[in-house]
Amino acid sequence: MALPDIFSKTVADEIIGRIKALTPTTQPKWGKMNVGQMLAHCCVTYEMIYDNKHPAPKGMMKLMLKLLVKNAVVSEKPYKHNSRTAPAFLMTTEKEVNKEKERLIGYLTKTQQLGHKEFDGKASLSFGNLTVTEWNNMFYKHLNHHLLQFGV
Repeated sequence: MALPDIFSKTVADEIIGRIKALTPTTQPKWGKMNVGQMLAHCCVTYEMIYDNKHPAPKGMMKLMLKLLVKNAVVSEKPYKHNSRTAPAFLMTTEKEVNKEKERLIGYLTKTQQLGHKEFDGKASLSFGNLTVTEWNNMFYKHLNHHLLQFGV
C-alpha cells in the first residue's frame, strides 16, 4: 500500500489542517515531547534539506545509517510508538507552539511546491540519494506518526 503523496496539494493541505488543529494544550497519547517540541522535532527533517544547519554524518556512522536505519525511515511500514530518535531530533527545551507550527507549515508548503521533480534522486543528508517514493514515505510517515501521537 502506497503512502499518500505529500507532494500533492490535497495531501499537503490535509496535513497542514491537522497541524493547525494543534494547540499549546494538546496532549500526546504516548511519548515524552509536548506539542511544541514535537513540531520542532518534525522541522529537523526539513532543516537538514533546506537550512544547512546539521552536519552530515561521516564514515562509519553514515554507513550504519544507510545499512541499519534507512529502510525503517523510507519504507511504508509505520514507526512503533516510543522509537528511539537520532540526537539531532531530540527536543529537550520548551518550544513556542505557534512559531513551530509556522515553520513546519512553511517547510511543508515549500516541499509540496518543489514537487516530485526536485526530490527524485536528491541526496539525503543521512541516507544518500533517495527516490521520490522514499522521500515521500519519509516525509509523510514521520508527520503522520507524530500527528497521530497528538490525536490529530
